[in-house]
Amino acid sequence: MNQFLSMSAFALVCSITPGPVNLVALSTGVRSCVGAAMRHVTSATIGFTVLLLLIGLGLNQVLAHCPQLMQIILWAGVVYLLFMAWQLARDDGRLATNQTDEKASAASGAAMQWLNPKAWLASTAGMGAYAANGDTFMVWRFTALFFGICFASLSCWAVAGTLLRPHLHEPARVRVFNRAMAVLLAVSAICLLKS
Repeated sequence: MNQFLSMSAFALVCSITPGPVNLVALSTGVRSCVGAAMRHVTSATIGFTVLLLLIGLGLNQVLAHCPQLMQIILWAGVVYLLFMAWQLARDDGRLATNQTDEKASAASGAAMQWLNPKAWLASTAGMGAYAANGDTFMVWRFTALFFGICFASLSCWAVAGTLLRPHLHEPARVRVFNRAMAVLLAVSAICLLKS
């Protein structure tokens, strides 16, 4: 039971704390409908848990033999996050009324996790702490637990965005919000370089 609580606490801290994927979930909740926000949450959760599972099943060994790959992932992730920040900063502030944002948010969620150095670090650290002995059952158990906690945590951010939406009914307010999110996303990308 203590290990279950420890794994749960680790998953919660990694999932609920502010990070690039959380900020995009919040922003998607503001800009689009609940459905688009939840598509982002679902694809980001699936993307992360697939990464976590693969790390647990041996992808970490590839990274150990090829440390340059981690640097490539880090730089690709930072570039991608800065690109997303730029997209948010230049947004016109009109809230979504069609399906375009819904498709984009669903496609970007999983990709964001695979380009998110925080996700790689959390996966490697989590599997190293809870399934380092190669116990396949433990890898699957930790992945399933993380899936539920990650989904719930990202959902909180997306729902918070949908609750903010009525207060941001004017494009000027949305632009201010988007620029604030862009700055936070850029700062989180730069902070990843220093970790």
